[in-house]
Amino acid sequence: MDLPKTAESVGISLQRLEGMLDRNIKLSRWPDPRLFRFEKAVSGVEAGTVIFENGEIVYGYPKINRAMMLEPALKRFFPDRVAVEEKMNGYNARVVRIGEEVVALTRGGFICPYSTEVVRERISPQVFQDHPDIVLCGEMVGSHSPYVPKDVYPVDSLEFYLFDVACKAKTDVQGLESTHRLAEEYGIECVPLFGVFDVGKAPEEIRKIVEMLGREGREGVVLKDPRNVVRPIKYTSSESNCTDLRFAFRYYNDYGRDFIFSRVVREGFQAVEWNDSEKEFKERCLRLGESILASMGETIRERMAQDTIVQRVQIKVKRLQTARDLERHLRYMGIRVVFGQPEPLDDGYLVRIEKLAMSTNDKTKSMIEGDLW
Repeated sequence: MDLPKTAESVGISLQRLEGMLDRNIKLSRWPDPRLFRFEKAVSGVEAGTVIFENGEIVYGYPKINRAMMLEPALKRFFPDRVAVEEKMNGYNARVVRIGEEVVALTRGGFICPYSTEVVRERISPQVFQDHPDIVLCGEMVGSHSPYVPKDVYPVDSLEFYLFDVACKAKTDVQGLESTHRLAEEYGIECVPLFGVFDVGKAPEEIRKIVEMLGREGREGVVLKDPRNVVRPIKYTSSESNCTDLRFAFRYYNDYGRDFIFSRVVREGFQAVEWNDSEKEFKERCLRLGESILASMGETIRERMAQDTIVQRVQIKVKRLQTARDLERHLRYMGIRVVFGQPEPLDDGYLVRIEKLAMSTNDKTKSMIEGDLW
C-alpha cells in the first residue's frame, strides 16, 4: 500500500495512518485480493472501509439512523417529500470489481467467499465493464444465508437486492433515482419502492406499509430524500423487533445488551405514537414478552437436557471449495462452526452448518449448576 497516497486520499495525516496500522486498520491476507480494512470509524472514515493492494478504496456504507417517533422525525428531517423503500432483513454487502475479479464485501470489510459466488452468478459483468468504478450496495437475503436466514422473501436460496450505488474512492451515494434506473437497465434485483409521499401525509401511509410488512414477517422501511440531500432514516415493524428479540434471547449471552435494549425501547415509542387501543397494547405486550421468555425458556430447558445450544443455518453452493472457503472465513471472524457433509443437488450442494453459541452454553450451564449471576 502506498501510504502517503492513501493518507491523502482518505484525508488522514501520514503519521496518524501509520500509527493506526495493526490497531484500527487491519491487513486481510486472505482471500485475494489482499486489503487493509478499517475496523472502526476514524476521522470521518466509515468502519468497513477497505484499501486494496492496488490502491483502490471502497468506503464503508454509512450507518443509517433510526426514527423512534415517526411523524416528528419526518417533519424535522424531510422538507417536503419522502420516498419509502423496503428495509429487507439480511446482511449488507458491497459488490465491486477489483482488477478482473468481482468480490462481495461484508459491512466489516471482509471478502465473503459465499456472497462473492452468489453475486457473480446474479449480477451481469456488463455493469462493471460499463462502470469500472461502481460500487453496488445491497442486502443479501434468503433462507440459505449463513448470517441472517429468512424465508419471508420470494427467494429460492440467496439473492442480492440493490439499495444504493456508490463509486470507488467516494463517500457519497448516487441516490434513489440512479439506483432504480441502474437496476432496471442491468436486470439487478432492487429493494421495493412503495412510493414518494408528501411529508404531511407520509406518517399515515408509512404506518400502513409497516403494518403490512409486519403481518408478512418483514422488517420495515428506509425513508429517503428523493433529491438525495437528507441522509436516510429507517423504521421497523413491531413484529421485526420481536423476531430479533426472540433470536437474541435464544442466545442471550452472545448478544450485546444494546441490541436487546434498543428493540424494547422501539416498542414503547411505537405503542404511544400509534395510540394503541387497550386490546392492541395487550397484544403488543404479549408479543414482546413471549419473544423474550419463550425462546430463553427453550434454551434453558435444552441445556438442562444436556443439549448444546446451536444456531442451525444452511447454504447452497455451486462449488465445494466455496463451502470450504466460507468455513475458513467464519473461523477467521471468531465464529465456532461445524460444517456438515455436503448433500449433492442438481445444481450444486446443500451444506448444513451449526454455529455454536459458546457464551450462552457456558453461562446457562453454570446457572443450572447453581452459580450466581
